Amino acid sequence: MKTYIARKLLALPLIVLGVSLLVFLAIRMLPGDPARMMAGPEAPEAAVEAMRVRLGLGQPLFMQYFGFVVHAIQGDFGISIRSNLPVASEIANRFPYTFALALTSYAMAILIGVPAGMAAAVFRNRWPDQIVMLLAIAGASVANFWLALMAMNYFAVELHWLPLLGAGSWKHYILPTIALGTLPTALIARMTRSSMIEVLSQDFIRTARAKGLGSFAIYRKHALRNALIPIVTIVGLNFGSIMGGAVVTESVFNWPGIGRLLVDSVRYRDYPMIEGVTLLAVVSVVVVNFLAEMAIAAINPRIRLT
Repeated sequence: MKTYIARKLLALPLIVLGVSLLVFLAIRMLPGDPARMMAGPEAPEAAVEAMRVRLGLGQPLFMQYFGFVVHAIQGDFGISIRSNLPVASEIANRFPYTFALALTSYAMAILIGVPAGMAAAVFRNRWPDQIVMLLAIAGASVANFWLALMAMNYFAVELHWLPLLGAGSWKHYILPTIALGTLPTALIARMTRSSMIEVLSQDFIRTARAKGLGSFAIYRKHALRNALIPIVTIVGLNFGSIMGGAVVTESVFNWPGIGRLLVDSVRYRDYPMIEGVTLLAVVSVVVVNFLAEMAIAAINPRIRLT
């Protein structure tokens, strides 16, 4: 197990480094000149050039990237072009909101998706299965921004049950969590159903029934444990979709997280902020997938040998 973990840990920096290079180059391809935006549309060319030197945009790309990596390792992502504040401090202020929203969305997806998928598998081809699969297909098909707008209009505007915008209290989490967690809930429910159906057809399940074990013990102790690997895999992979969906959801609900910060930064061509936020999102996805792999290895020791 230690060798397996060490091998995976050694691969993490290479993955982050490769993705950071792609992000760095993609950001440089965005249209617009951040130096011109900072200096002002009416600023003379000399002022724009001075701003470009100040931002380090006049250096060759490889020098810019090398400096970005060196400073990022030290936790320094530069100064925001838009706010003139340290990027790290702005991200630190916004990240807890996004983390809390992602956590509640994940909790919703697991607590609803896994039991729903199990029920669909147990009652395969019967009305519980049909209802769960119908809701899962609808949840996987609907756009989260449309769902967010409909939920806001009904629960906040018409019924006045929940707050409309912001992140002031626990009630503010309900609508964004629903909008962000619907897709992963649907995917986890479908994956749980498929995995459970496959496991329930195995010989050891029939043996457990022949020994007189109750249905609940069979489903919980035997079937679910052996069906966990694809479920954990889809949970890890869906963290990327949650981080991506947070950009839209936070913009709709005026949520003070890094998703909304990223949208504002792209609008102003704030290179340091875009790089910092994107790198943080990439590292978060890589870490979550690493933890998912460790959980899978703990569930099935045979995977450690691959």
